[in-house]
Amino acid sequence: MSRRFALIAGLAFAAGTACFALPASAQVAVNVGVGIGVAPPPPRIERMPPPRAGYVWAPGYWRWDARWRRHVWVAGDWVRVRPGYHYRPATWVRGPHGRWHFRDGGWYR
Repeated sequence: MSRRFALIAGLAFAAGTACFALPASAQVAVNVGVGIGVAPPPPRIERMPPPRAGYVWAPGYWRWDARWRRHVWVAGDWVRVRPGYHYRPATWVRGPHGRWHFRDGGWYR
């Protein structure tokens, strides 16, 4: 079922973006996700490296791995600053029916 969902989501995304010509510098945040009934573990404590000019720290997060049916830790990393945008880290949100939904991190105006 997860393969079928991934295929349908991918086809829907491809069909939706085929109609629009986006500039090469544009980044589109697409939150195609799946709701799961398993809460993510508490965030790990990461030691943030010293600040880097022109970069913002994107903290680590738990990603759901459907193949292994468990959460997998993705370590934090530096992301190049985009003028006019702010970085929103990845997060998990609990939905109204107790399902957990992943919101991918990215740049937003």
